[in-house]
Amino acid sequence: MSSLPGITVRPVRWGDFDDLREMYFRLYDERAAGEPIGITLFADRPSLADEVSWFEGHYRSALAGDEIFRVAELDGHAVGSCTIGRFGPGGTSEMSHVGELGILVGQAHRGKGVGTALLERCLCEARSKFELVYLTVFSVNTTAQQLYRRFGFTVCGHLPRVIKRGDRYFDEERMVLDFSVVPVGTGSKH
Repeated sequence: MSSLPGITVRPVRWGDFDDLREMYFRLYDERAAGEPIGITLFADRPSLADEVSWFEGHYRSALAGDEIFRVAELDGHAVGSCTIGRFGPGGTSEMSHVGELGILVGQAHRGKGVGTALLERCLCEARSKFELVYLTVFSVNTTAQQLYRRFGFTVCGHLPRVIKRGDRYFDEERMVLDFSVVPVGTGSKH
């Protein structure tokens, strides 16, 4: 995998909203075109107000230090994002040691090192906030699964037919990264 020159991974800014919203909304076009996107979507594209609400919640959580929210910037625009937020209700639950990872890379920048750069930065930061990080990934998305394995994620569960897209079903893998057993520095060097 080649690394895209000029990528900067940095904390999210309010001004990233338009780039991230556009990237997310394009997933609905990809799905409509029959492209094999590996991200679960709503049946219909959310409204702009819904997206503002989603973004504001994550943005505030990141500002409060309760969530990691980073973007990959290229030529002044966000081309990918990664969040790791606390799993479970509030920051004081019995599951507050667990982070849930979400990652999105714009179609034009996939396979060029953006996801790797985001994961390197976010997982490094996550070590001081979480004991475990988990994610779900479509079973057919073997490229993403390989990337996650390079960072030490292992499959901990399989959910058959959990996504229904039209008349087609997709399985998902649950993957977990346990920081107590994964050495520091695991990532793109493997």
